[in-house]
Amino acid sequence: MSYTGAVKVGGPADVHELADLMISKVAVGPMDNNAYLLRCRATGEQLLIDAAAEPRTLLNLIGDSGIASVVTTHRHGDHWGALREVVDATGARTYAGRYDAEGIPVPTDVPVEDGDTIAVGEVRLTARHLVGHTPGSIALIYDDPHGHPHVFTGDCLFPGGVGNTWNDPEQFASLLDDVSAKLFDRLPDETWVYPGHGSDTTLGAERPHLAEWRERGW
Repeated sequence: MSYTGAVKVGGPADVHELADLMISKVAVGPMDNNAYLLRCRATGEQLLIDAAAEPRTLLNLIGDSGIASVVTTHRHGDHWGALREVVDATGARTYAGRYDAEGIPVPTDVPVEDGDTIAVGEVRLTARHLVGHTPGSIALIYDDPHGHPHVFTGDCLFPGGVGNTWNDPEQFASLLDDVSAKLFDRLPDETWVYPGHGSDTTLGAERPHLAEWRERGW
């Protein structure tokens, strides 16, 4: 597999080629955000996860075939900075967690609840509501029938820990509890993790450190 998930702002996308789904990862903006373009191989339909910044870069990645939808993982501005421009250019439907939608200035067409399914062509993604980084953050799980699952975690899970909860013990506990129960407890070690910033990881690489994270409190 040539895909590594190592991308940098101004550089090319890295493409993860799965049997039914193509995943293109690109880094954009001053906060080194990751945006992910998903394309169903059977239908050609496309979905973008986090129109974070640099609308021209994202529209070039999308190409002439356009996108059917954009999912915003959470309300923080570095994850929707190019959303208006992308939606205006493509007419895409917008999705976001129900409890974060009010904090996103572009209207959310489809508020997402825990367990909801989002389609991209014939591929189905399952949303998981993770509370702590924001009230309505969502992760998206693709359970590949030909291999291991893939999960897009926004800012809720990174290599080395969960997302920032600003030294709030209750929010940290909530986020770690949700990530543990809804991701680590349900998905195998081989699950590939695509975070909102930086490098990819797997649940297996992070699982041994869950107790350490809880003890350190971040």
